[in-house]
Amino acid sequence: MTQPQDQQLTPEKRQAASERFGRWSESIARAMGTPTFLVILTLFCIIWITWNTVAPEAWRFDSAAIGFTALTLILSLQASYAAPMILLAQNRQDDRDRVQIEQDRQRAERNLADTEFMVREVVALRLAISELPDRDWVKQELRTLLAEIESERERTNDAEDAEDAEDTDNLDSTADGRADNS
Repeated sequence: MTQPQDQQLTPEKRQAASERFGRWSESIARAMGTPTFLVILTLFCIIWITWNTVAPEAWRFDSAAIGFTALTLILSLQASYAAPMILLAQNRQDDRDRVQIEQDRQRAERNLADTEFMVREVVALRLAISELPDRDWVKQELRTLLAEIESERERTNDAEDAEDAEDTDNLDSTADGRADNS
């Protein structure tokens, strides 16, 4: 069967048509699984059976004597269409679930890689911190430096005192020398 080139379905058009049909069949399958559908179907059957048993004989269209054949055929037809639509909806849901599972797996792999990276970073930080001086060592070093500064200050003060004493002795001897000369 050949069609003109412009009327042939491209893969994109086929996919779009398939998607539309799939969404339509899912909506039907979803509607058939609701309490509203069951109530409507039950009311339909009750009205059908009541009409065909209580109504005047001329108005009846499905005989109770032969087991409501038309109702049975209608319900069988509805069930024969409902089953494949429900299966199609389940298959589409399985496809969505498969995609979701794959995305979850990829996300879990990324999370695992991120967690492993963070663990390596924490270990590196611990190693770096263990090489840092602790509080007691810093206190000891500061005490040592303070003692060195204080001893240096004492030496400087002693040296200044010695120089002052020397200057005072020189001034005294100069003053004594002048007094002797006069």
